Formats: sequence, C-alpha cells, structure tokens
Amino acid sequence: MAPAAPWESAYPPGLAADAEIATFPVHDLPDRAAARWPDRPAFDFRGRKIGYAAFAAAANAAAARLADLGVGPGDRVALLLPNTPWHPVAFFGALKAGATVVHLSPLDAPRIQTHKLVDSGAKLLVTTNFGKLATLAAAVARQCGIEGLVVGDDAHWGEGPETGAIPKGGDVAVWREPGEAAIDGSQIGEDMLAVLQYTGGTTGLPKAAMLTHANLSAALSSYELWYRGWDLADEQPDRILLYLPLFHIYGLVTVMLRSLNAGSEILLRSRFDPHEALDDIEAGATVFPGVPTMWIAISSVPGFEKRDLSSLRLAASGGAPLPVEVASRFQRRTGIELVGGWGMSETSPAGTGLPRSRSDKAGSIGVPLPGVFLRVVSLTDPAREMPVGETGELAVRGKNVTAGYLNRPDENAHCFVDGWFLTGDIGYMDEDGFFFIVDRRKDMIISGGFNVYPQMIEQAIYEHEDVEEVLVIGVADTYRGEAAKAFVKLRDGAAPLTLETLRAFLKNRIGPHEMPAALEVRDALPRTPVGKLSKLELKQEEAARSDAAKAS
Repeated sequence: MAPAAPWESAYPPGLAADAEIATFPVHDLPDRAAARWPDRPAFDFRGRKIGYAAFAAAANAAAARLADLGVGPGDRVALLLPNTPWHPVAFFGALKAGATVVHLSPLDAPRIQTHKLVDSGAKLLVTTNFGKLATLAAAVARQCGIEGLVVGDDAHWGEGPETGAIPKGGDVAVWREPGEAAIDGSQIGEDMLAVLQYTGGTTGLPKAAMLTHANLSAALSSYELWYRGWDLADEQPDRILLYLPLFHIYGLVTVMLRSLNAGSEILLRSRFDPHEALDDIEAGATVFPGVPTMWIAISSVPGFEKRDLSSLRLAASGGAPLPVEVASRFQRRTGIELVGGWGMSETSPAGTGLPRSRSDKAGSIGVPLPGVFLRVVSLTDPAREMPVGETGELAVRGKNVTAGYLNRPDENAHCFVDGWFLTGDIGYMDEDGFFFIVDRRKDMIISGGFNVYPQMIEQAIYEHEDVEEVLVIGVADTYRGEAAKAFVKLRDGAAPLTLETLRAFLKNRIGPHEMPAALEVRDALPRTPVGKLSKLELKQEEAARSDAAKAS
C-alpha cells in the first residue's frame, strides 16, 4: 500500500500519486524516437541540424565501436565532454554496449577527474578536442592507467573557434564520422547500472550515486505524467534551448531524455551567454530550462524587458533554490512565470514540481511528482515523521531513487531509514501537501543555540534592489559560536553597501539571531561547473582565515 499522499489534492484531475511508473532500458530511446520521427531534427548545433534517424544511427555505431574496443556489460566508460553532439552519441552508445557511464566535468580540477576515474574503475575515457580538453584528458587518462582514449573530432559537427589539437598515441582512437555498424543491445536489462553520477558535496571528494536504467526511466516517466496532467506535454515539437551541461543530471534527464522522448528539437549550446540566449528565444525557442544564475544574468541584460520572449511557453528553473524575489521580478518584467521544482542526483533527479499560477505558495518547491513520495522526519530521529508544518529533514522514496553510493557502505547504511532516503534538505510540508525547503542540513548555522538557515537570510537580502547575487555562510563567532556572514555581488551602478545599511534593511525581514555579523561585497561569487552559486570556496577561505588568525 502506498504511503498517504496529502498533496494529491493539488494534482490535476485524473493524475494519481501512486500512478504506474513505466521503466525501460534507456538506450532504447534513440531507436524509438527514430521510428516515430525519422526526419525531425533532434539537435541543432552550430547551425547544423541532426535528424532523429541520423542520431540513432550514430549512437548505434558508437556502441559497435566501443564493443570493438573491448567494452562490454559491466564495464565503466567515462565521458569528459562539454555540450556537443558527441555527448549523446557516446552516452547512448556506451549504454547500448552494456557499459555504465561515468560523468566527468570539463571544469573539474585534474585531481577530481583522477579521483572519479579511479573510484569508478573506468576502463575507457571518451572526450573531444574542444579547446585543450583532449590534450588534458590524455594526460589524466595515462596517469590513471586508463586502457584507451576516444577523441570525437570537434570539427565533425562544424568548424568552430574552439576546435583544438588531437593527441597522438597508440592508445588514442579518433572518431570523425559516426559510422554505420550497430550491435544488438537487447541483453541490457533495466536493472543494470546505467550511470555513476558524482555529486559535488561541500567537503571531501565527490561520491557517485548509482543510477540504474530503471531509476532514470522511472524519473522520465514521472515527468511525462506530470507535464501531461497539466497540459504541458509537447503537442507540437518544441525547440528546447539547452545550456545546462549534459554531464549534470538536470540537463541529462529533465531536458535531454525528456526532449528525445517527446520528439523535440534540442538547441544544443556549449557555453551560456545571456545575450545569445535572448537571441535564440526571439528566434523561436519555446522552452528554456535554466538555473537561477542564468535567469539572474538574463534579467541583468540592458534592455531585457524590451526583448520579445513571446515564443516561450515554458520557462523553468532548477538545480538550486530559486530566490522568490528573482522569480517575482522576472514575472513582473516579462509576464512569464518561472516554473520551479526540486530534485537531486540521487533521485535521477525527479522530485517535486510546482503547479502553475500558485502565487499563494511562493517559495515552495511544490508537490511530489507521480510515483515519488516525500515525508519530513526528525533531525534527531529519522524514523519519526514530523507533523504538518514542523521542520525536519526531507526523506524520499520511489523507483527513481538510487540504491546508494559507489564504494560508500558506511554512508549507505546511514542515508536510508526504513526504505526512505535522507536527502540532507531541511524543510516542512504545509496543510495542502506543498513542501518548503529552508536550507541544506550541512549549511545550517547554530548561533547562540538557535538554528539559523542561510537560505532564509539570502531570500531576504535578494529583496534589496541593488543586490544581484548573494551567499550566506556560517563563520566562527567568539560570543555566539557561529554567526552569519553575507557575500554579495551588487548590480552594475549600485551604490556601495555597508553592513550597517544591510542590517537596517533586514531589520523587519529576519530575526535578530539571523542578522549577518559580517558582509563582504565582491565583484563575483564562486560557481559550480553547472553554474550554480557555490559556498564551498567561501567556507574554505573562511576556515583558512580562521586558522591563520589562531596561528598568529
């Protein structure tokens, strides 16, 4: 029997929380799409259209090529690729050959890439000569003892200013044409491991969430039911503007897999540029999924409010909490509602969605998607569910949820309680079944015995008209143990901001125990490879500063 779902009352008619969630081998997607829409464009990259039939043929050929290189069921194939057609070609090719994909980020430091390759047991590394990426990949691969390096020639998809050198060596295989051979992937079952998706974390080295074909396809099925229920399914082929990196779970599943399953055209872009994004929207992009920093950047473009965004039928924000004021400001200036939700690598990343036109639920992450169940549990006893309205840690269960982390038995033993995965997010559920997140458990500040949530302080600071971006962390305080410190990036032309001015602005917005004890204004704030604002570097700087002060 499924757990109680008080949020079901917020669903559209006919949609049930315990709806049947279909699962299937993910590598079937290109062939299924090619059979339905062979002549439709699947990707637009550097002005070149790649049809569904041609894409499926390229993915099948990649599977055959990988098999020729000795890749088979159970092997790990690492992808070190930016947004280029070589990513989906290699991704589906590896899955059809029976391998598990290991996602690396081109923006990771070499030591992090090395850790992921060694930790995952990768047999082969696939990259491309985009800039210096192939040269760097060759050095990392040889250092780790990787058996072979595959380089997809960047120029195959059209000459670009970033096309770089291809390393030489007997261990380097160069792909220029997709090829024509194919293999039968019918022996690859949905319970097999499909992706090792590394999560950043705030301390230590990244850990890999183990995601099966069933996990990924269950997430995809949940999204399809949700969007169909709200009449947001793709009746006509959409044109999806994709800046989100495909090595991240948001861009991979929520955008690419969904788009291919719906027969949409993906406008694949390698690097985010707010001016180019606006140009693409004015040229007819109908869906733009982004992260909050992208929406902040777009809203900061001079003359933004005069641009024609009428082609957008869906504007979405995910990957990080969307500040309420950012969403409100965008809607006031454009009339377009930013649709949000919540998910994580460990949920593939299906989690929640916020129904449209629910201004009464500002700040909410919405309600769980069909087939996904959430509850709030005690911070001290995760087996105890919290009453409605009380704060605790969010726990999740569903077919889309990982079975755990690779090579982390101790952590796996602690992150599951009674079959529920502990997310690390602190929040509550209201009387209508809508969920709200107040912060990450690891970011919570204990100040003078009070629990202080940096995200709530950030939301209040975003209401200041001169603030473009903000991060709040806890720093050592001799009186309260910890106190909040705000790092702010101001809008161009803004007046200087002092701690006293900020505290006066916040006086009626947050409590005295939440008031920042320090402020630092910066020209830029650190970001993750996905473009999300990152607190890790700030915490490391403050820790080093504290250690230096103690030593002096």
